[in-house]
Amino acid sequence: MTDAPRPGRLPLVLGYGTNGLGDHPLGTALDLLEDAGYDAVALTLGFPHLDPWAPAADVAAVRDRLARAHGGRGMRVVVETGTRYLLDPRRKHAPALVDEDAGPRLAYLRRAVEVAAALGAPTVQLFSGVLPPGVPADVGRDRLRDRLPGLAAHAADHGVRLALEPEPGMLVETIADALALHADLGGPPALGLTVDIGHCLVVEPGGVAGALATAGPHLHHVQIDDMPATHHEHLPFGQGALDLPAALAALAAVPGYDGVVSVELPRHSWDAPRQVRDAMTALRRAWADRPDPVPVPAP
Repeated sequence: MTDAPRPGRLPLVLGYGTNGLGDHPLGTALDLLEDAGYDAVALTLGFPHLDPWAPAADVAAVRDRLARAHGGRGMRVVVETGTRYLLDPRRKHAPALVDEDAGPRLAYLRRAVEVAAALGAPTVQLFSGVLPPGVPADVGRDRLRDRLPGLAAHAADHGVRLALEPEPGMLVETIADALALHADLGGPPALGLTVDIGHCLVVEPGGVAGALATAGPHLHHVQIDDMPATHHEHLPFGQGALDLPAALAALAAVPGYDGVVSVELPRHSWDAPRQVRDAMTALRRAWADRPDPVPVPAP
């Protein structure tokens, strides 16, 4: 005999990433999220939704639209910076922070902070990037140590936090990598972590629960998706190796985390209306089926 699912509202702010809604105008995308019951949106800054260099009036219009959601209760927003070809039409995510000439990336991230402040978004997600061929890891780390303090100071000046996301294949690939860099920089309060739950299956030795426990107080933003354990491929829930009920239980057990948990399906815009609905259904069902969390001490 199995235990009955436990009822109760998720104590998490659920959102959905606009990089999975690339075939819908932003207003329509927000309508879909609102109708499905999401309380937040992870807004990827760039085409097709919000030009980072848009006039202030356009940014204010987005903020007003978010404030009107759910009958005036509003919808929270996190700014993400993973637009693929915004800065270079021929190279995905280029230039990156670890490239020799990162000027356009730095300007974009500074502007992302300013747009986030104007939107009332507390967090801007960013990543290190993939090392260029032939560049030693130490050189890449030196570039990050040179560039991140200024970005963190800019974020602090605007009341915004940066959330560095470890990505499989990038220089900062694991939470341990990100925390080591954070320590090297002297622990700036405006710099924390984004954890993608799916990535934990691929690169984190402690799995989802261990990764979240390690991230601990530095956790500013969470992305959630299914993924194979063998490689980096964002999948809808139920199509990969993720134990979603256990992941939600581990996430709810992180002390003090009150940020957004956003579904991350950047290759499923073609099926967005169904994915938006199905993801919310899966999250609610998984919360009802969650196990009692087992504390995992941080190393």
